[in-house]
Amino acid sequence: MQFSTSFIPEIRFGQGGFAGLAKAAQSFDGVTTAAVVIDSFLARSGLAETVRHSLAEVGIEARIFSDFSGEPKLDHLRAAIAASRSAQLVIGIGGGSALDIAKIVACCAASGEDPMHYALAANPLPRNPLRKIMVPTTAGTGSETSATNIFSGPEGRKLWIWGAETKADLVILDPALTTSLPADLTAWCGLDAFIHAFEAATNRNTHGGAQLYAHEALRLISGALETAVRESGNMEARGRMLLGSCYAGIAIDNCGTAIAHNISHALAGLAPVHHGLATALGFEATLSWLVEADTADLNAAAKACGLARAAELPAFVSGLMDRCGIRRELPKGFALFTADDLAREMRAVENQPMRRSTIRELSEADIDGFAAAVMALPKGN
Repeated sequence: MQFSTSFIPEIRFGQGGFAGLAKAAQSFDGVTTAAVVIDSFLARSGLAETVRHSLAEVGIEARIFSDFSGEPKLDHLRAAIAASRSAQLVIGIGGGSALDIAKIVACCAASGEDPMHYALAANPLPRNPLRKIMVPTTAGTGSETSATNIFSGPEGRKLWIWGAETKADLVILDPALTTSLPADLTAWCGLDAFIHAFEAATNRNTHGGAQLYAHEALRLISGALETAVRESGNMEARGRMLLGSCYAGIAIDNCGTAIAHNISHALAGLAPVHHGLATALGFEATLSWLVEADTADLNAAAKACGLARAAELPAFVSGLMDRCGIRRELPKGFALFTADDLAREMRAVENQPMRRSTIRELSEADIDGFAAAVMALPKGN
């Protein structure tokens, strides 16, 4: 076996760790201005002003950007970059959208280039991006430790910017920041993190270096997600979820994802849908087919979840989704589309890497069948 692993940012974990953000920012030499990308909900809660005041106390001016909602769009990125031109540090606080925006901003503000200049690896990223601190407030994307950054391009399709230059210099994991996450978002984000770990541990690119993190993430998330959904203030469960999500992010940073994310990204190319929900629906629709491969890696992932063999995974995942209250339905906007539309998006160039990395070969009939199964789901309100 031969493999290499990408570098992992410094990670500080613990309840109350967020209080050390200003001191951490001050530790980066030469920082007088910091761009702070923060979820709008958190900004309205007063957290943005708390950050502004704490940074001011150590002599750093904060420029707050929170004018975005949902998954990152090109206009969001451009506005955030414009607000960050004179910053020496970028701080991302929030879910995956805030973190991805912050990481892209750190590259584009340093180089002066537009995000489309780097989309789909069209050009090399700048060698000296702005320094970055990432503070996740959801346990789902693992963006705080990954080199992948997702946004919607001019035509609404999901694009990615990838490279070590986008990775954080410091990650602060404070479970207390995740307790305000509603039950449905806790479930959707948690399933996303679980699937990150599972796909990284079982796809064609997997290796022992990543599985170290992926298997631990599966163990943590399997044992904590239901409690986190039911008991929002359970700090032990929240901490396990946050750490599991972080480890899953490390795993996909090394090995990528697979078919569930192919479907999730394809769905997002059609209409707005929460990434975690879309990924969970795609995962459940394909898992029985996937585990028929019965590889050693699939069985090892099952054991990390406390199961005896891979064949038990479909029932386990469906049961977990049931207990977490995940409804198998798509937003009503999907009523405008057909299975053929989804299959077309699954075949799109930007989604091919996830298709190719899947441990089983996907035939054209498989794609059509999965698209039909997902688009047959009810369309909600």
